Amino acid sequence: MSRTLGEPLIFAADRLEELAREIFRGLGSQEREAELVARHLIEANLCGHDSHGVGTIPGYARNAQAGELVLNRTLEVTLDLTAMLVCEAGHGAGQVMAHDAMALGIARAKQNGSCIVLLRNSHHIGRIGHWAEQCAQAGIVSVHFVNVVSDPAVAPFGGTRARLGTNPFAVGVPRPDAPPIIVDFATSRWAVGKVRVALNKGEAVPPGILLDSRGLPTTEAAALFGSPAGAVVTFGEHKGWGLSLACEILAGALTGGKTQSGPRTRNAVVNSMFSVLISPEAIGTQDHVAAEIDAVVRWVKSETDDAGPLVRLPGEPERETKARRLEEGIPLDAATWQEIAAAAEQASVRI
Repeated sequence: MSRTLGEPLIFAADRLEELAREIFRGLGSQEREAELVARHLIEANLCGHDSHGVGTIPGYARNAQAGELVLNRTLEVTLDLTAMLVCEAGHGAGQVMAHDAMALGIARAKQNGSCIVLLRNSHHIGRIGHWAEQCAQAGIVSVHFVNVVSDPAVAPFGGTRARLGTNPFAVGVPRPDAPPIIVDFATSRWAVGKVRVALNKGEAVPPGILLDSRGLPTTEAAALFGSPAGAVVTFGEHKGWGLSLACEILAGALTGGKTQSGPRTRNAVVNSMFSVLISPEAIGTQDHVAAEIDAVVRWVKSETDDAGPLVRLPGEPERETKARRLEEGIPLDAATWQEIAAAAEQASVRI
């Protein structure tokens, strides 16, 4: 850890990951759970998605101590239709529940060509791109729709009051001789955690992202967390709103989980996920898929200037940030670090 006056604290990734493991062990997680959760959180920070990184630890710790996050829960397959699996998470640690659900789906997709995985009632499953990456690493194309049951934070297009969560969407496409294409975004302009990071840093939010409690545009991050609270707007106006609603229905309802159909009723952030996994190898199209992806990538990146291609593929910014942060360290603002330190103390972990 290092710090220059007025700048964030900088942590080596391995040290921060070990601290996260120690905290979850202290909270009562068994070794595998502590490892999977810590690795996922650090990967989020390394990729530049600090909203889903170690800054979530204080909330996780509170939920674990309140029984809202059920530690050491085993994923339950409640329905097995060979090419479709329904998995009940029972509010278990999302980084474990989603990992294990995807592992089951990957095996079935390799066997049958495809698999639909319905994961319901999980505690926060973190950065959804992580699960697309897990599938892509196994040679599997995947599509993921996720809903969020918590404090409503996102106003539907045309509205001024928060009604749904950030409802993320992700796609992962493997490439044999190149990094995968990972499309991963919230259907809101910003994730709630990103607004919280801005609040902790004392930074304004760019225009066009937040509404205050009166439904008026604001750049004050605190507006989202006030009482009464403000709201984040959807990306792409009616298009983002339509995709957000699709995520709510497919993930929250079709899986047998819960939709965000009213105010918050529990402290936990609960996710359900509807995932479609397809194996190009099993259906014999892997060479064709790879060739066509290479062709379209060459085409979209053919516009260049002196610095090179003008267009970056989805997933490239994350890989660039990861390489830099592995070398330079992970920055944390002072407020976030203080919250993590308090969580560590509650878990009887010395820093």
